[in-house]
Parts: sequence; C-alpha cells; structure tokens
Amino acid sequence: MTNFTKISFDLTAGRTEFHNALKLTGCEVSFNNFPADAAVPFVHSHKQNEEFYVVLKGDGEIYIDGEIVKLSAGDAFKVAPQGKRCLKAGPTGMSVICVQSKEQSLDAFTADDANILQDVKSPWQK
Repeated sequence: MTNFTKISFDLTAGRTEFHNALKLTGCEVSFNNFPADAAVPFVHSHKQNEEFYVVLKGDGEIYIDGEIVKLSAGDAFKVAPQGKRCLKAGPTGMSVICVQSKEQSLDAFTADDANILQDVKSPWQK
C-alpha cells in the first residue's frame, strides 16, 4: 500500500514517537504515559512549533509561563511555540497525545483540503 503506513505500538510504553516509524513530514506526534507524579525533567519552548495535546487518561498539570493549570482526561489544549512549559502527572499518572507542527503552516482544514471522490466507493458504501 503505497499511500498508507500502519504500525502497532505498546500502549503501556513510557513514550512513543511516530515521526520515524510512520515517516511523518508535516507534524511530530508522540504518545506519552507519565507514571504517578512524574514530570518532564525540564521547562522548554520551541523555535517555530506549536504543540497540541489531548489528555486521554489520568490527570496532572502544566506549568505554562509561570502559571500552573490543572489537566484531566478529556482536556485538549494548544501551547504556542514561545510558551515556556513543563508537564507533570498527578497521583494516578497521565496519558497524553502530543502533536507538534509549525505554527501558521496549515492552509486548509478537513473538508477544504478534501477531494470528495463521487465515483469511488468503499465496500461498506455500496
């Protein structure tokens, strides 16, 4: 399948980065499991990439530009490149997906970027 790449990964691993395994060229994606009370060991910002996070499980907090914001499962948030950030899990741990991409690089969204193919049907559409 030339236009498709699939991998399986360990949902219990501490961190999985997908850019090499999937040969991503427009974003960096990682799945992160923080054990109870674990934290990223440094505060960081980015030169040009914004980060989008989804908290899938557990809770924790983000230190962002000198403030602390509580996080819990179901939260989604974006951090601008210049935001000084650091994540920390709560007492039950925290699982997050992080997507990193160049700020202001997206020219079209979902349907605006789609080519709807009226003459092609999947097996379940027939």
